[in-house]
Amino acid sequence: MRQKYFIQGNFGLNPTYTLPNEAMTKRYKILLLIPHLGGGGAEQVMALLARGLSRDKYEMHLGLITQPAPEPGVVPPWVSVHAFEAPRIRSSALALLRLIRRLQPDVILSGIAHLNFLVLLLKPFFPKKTRVIVRQNATISAALAYGGLPRYTGLLYRMLYRHADHVICQSKAMAEDMAEVLGAHNASITVLPNPVDLEGIRAAANGPSQWNSPGPHLLAVGRLSSEKGFDLLLEAMAQIRKLFPTADLTILGSGPEQDRLQAQSHALALDEAVRFAGYVPKPYGFYRDATLFVLSSRHEGMSNALLEAAAGGLPVVATPASGGVVEWMKDQSNAWLTKEISANSLAQTLLEALTCLSADSLHRSGTADCLPSTKSPCGK
Repeated sequence: MRQKYFIQGNFGLNPTYTLPNEAMTKRYKILLLIPHLGGGGAEQVMALLARGLSRDKYEMHLGLITQPAPEPGVVPPWVSVHAFEAPRIRSSALALLRLIRRLQPDVILSGIAHLNFLVLLLKPFFPKKTRVIVRQNATISAALAYGGLPRYTGLLYRMLYRHADHVICQSKAMAEDMAEVLGAHNASITVLPNPVDLEGIRAAANGPSQWNSPGPHLLAVGRLSSEKGFDLLLEAMAQIRKLFPTADLTILGSGPEQDRLQAQSHALALDEAVRFAGYVPKPYGFYRDATLFVLSSRHEGMSNALLEAAAGGLPVVATPASGGVVEWMKDQSNAWLTKEISANSLAQTLLEALTCLSADSLHRSGTADCLPSTKSPCGK
């Protein structure tokens, strides 16, 4: 029997259901779990939830597995932080179990796959009232095929995810993939798109420009690792510079491929065109004056960086890195999807986007009457 899932945006609560009177006044105790707060999209989601969930409705707790307590201001003062400083996730098992039995939370939300496995292994020892929700941060089939994961990872998904009270996926395509991988195991799956920090994006809109050359300016954000496809983007950039000789690219992120990518950039004679700006927790200041955002990933769950850039008003070019990305791009204006995941296809699509955006800008300024008519917005 094929697994069923449903799509809604309220963590599985039926919007027509009325809570009993005593439930209306109770503050539910929520424990958010994440290895640390630095780096990727999963961590940003947890940080946004910690800040955004109502303190009137929820007693918020945040468990950080491998990180010491964050600096003041990173987490709101009404969120209780429990920092384990464990050398690795699996070594935190006993401390995590002690915390859960002491807190007696109503709900645990675990935010990344390898931590989800540990939480679900420990679930039989949790208080009976505690419900466990796990958030899946990658398309399982792609992660198993291309993520360099141990062979037994698929078995862990099938054995453990069935014990979750709820599984959150970021897109319909990711949910369908999970249902396929898990087979008949009857976990409840909800599609819930990632939150976006609109306040932070708006606050950065009037900041100083991060660009000091004529452009066009391309922006990419992500961990410097193979799955993000920055090597493809560098190859594409070398082609773009032939038609847009003043084009430049800024890559925000750090990771194991940094030295190799910088060497590739040098070999392609892109030293003056490509800037490796390192990890930036909130890249919103780079949106001002950026021409477009590029997602060059080989595989991806649902990119937070892509959603944030679009929320910041940037045109986007993306590879079909997952069904979720393709699904989301269909409804966007000023958005171009490459035909395949390759440097040539990425270069072709970027050139199409840049040509369209340049023509559109000139038409709107009234200085390109000799150009053919260009519809605005571009990309559709």
